[in-house]
Amino acid sequence: MTNKGSGLKVALSGVPGSFLAAVVLAMAFMTLLVLDQEHWWRLRPEYAFGWLAPLFVVYLVADRWNLLREMLRAEGQRTLPRWLGWAVSIVAGLVLGLGLLFFLLGALCRAMAGPTQSGSIFLAGGFAGIVLGVIYFNTPNGRVGPAGTGVWRALQGDARLQVASLFLFPALIWILTAPLLTAVENAVSLFLLNKVVAVVFFVFDFLGYPLAQQGNVLVLPLGRVGVADACSGIRSLTGCLFAGSFLAAMYLDRFWKKVTLVGVALCLAFALNLLRSLFLTAWAYAYGSDAIEGPLHDITGYAVLGLTSVALFGLLPAFSVANWRRWTGGSAGAEAGPGIV
Repeated sequence: MTNKGSGLKVALSGVPGSFLAAVVLAMAFMTLLVLDQEHWWRLRPEYAFGWLAPLFVVYLVADRWNLLREMLRAEGQRTLPRWLGWAVSIVAGLVLGLGLLFFLLGALCRAMAGPTQSGSIFLAGGFAGIVLGVIYFNTPNGRVGPAGTGVWRALQGDARLQVASLFLFPALIWILTAPLLTAVENAVSLFLLNKVVAVVFFVFDFLGYPLAQQGNVLVLPLGRVGVADACSGIRSLTGCLFAGSFLAAMYLDRFWKKVTLVGVALCLAFALNLLRSLFLTAWAYAYGSDAIEGPLHDITGYAVLGLTSVALFGLLPAFSVANWRRWTGGSAGAEAGPGIV
């Protein structure tokens, strides 16, 4: 008990009370968010990965805690030119204000109509603005890393911005775990669906296997295969984005690398879902359309998410040799420096 108490004391030493209060407030809002979104995680299997979101968020913050403590001890009272400091503070204030407004709108939707897609989106977007704004304004003003010239270098060295950037994943990931608005989901699904059907038809036609296309239905010798909305890849897309975002936040140390990995996750999700559609169509071509119903259809769907996650994990070391420190037991602070987001 003494060791636990002393360990907690060490972990909290040097952390301003206002920052700790901001973290506690963020956790309270996160609890409300989980209570809202768990309805969708239970109702819609494609969003079941949302149950991992609270665990990943807590784990990521805990992993970065030592780095946060170092940044919170940054010295110096002014790192940005006066005009730039005011501009950044105004933007942060707008983000916080919009976050509070969206969260209030989401809470009103929840109170009046229960769980709704629009209400969950408002709550998730509002939570992001609240967390980033509160963290920014409760971080001591100072500098991290060597001083630099120019606006961009000054922004990279600002402790407030760097600490807030470490909370991008905990703040924004909830937008992915909330269901898309029906209109948006239908538009994306229709776009992907058309691409999948066109490619599958082209491949089989090119290989010399006779089939016909009637809208989203492929007419095969042993039956008809309807390429449903679920086969468009929209369901696996959000799960793969979630996996890519977590891996990028956890293991990559520069913003462009994170964006690239998330883009790779999108491409892999589409490519693997296309291979899944080709496989199912080939199976139906050989054994009949009834052969792809049931477990085979669902198992191949989950395989897309699993294979994408494994592929992304395998690609991580290729982004930077420095990332090998994570595999060999190096700390997050060892590879992270000014400019990490």
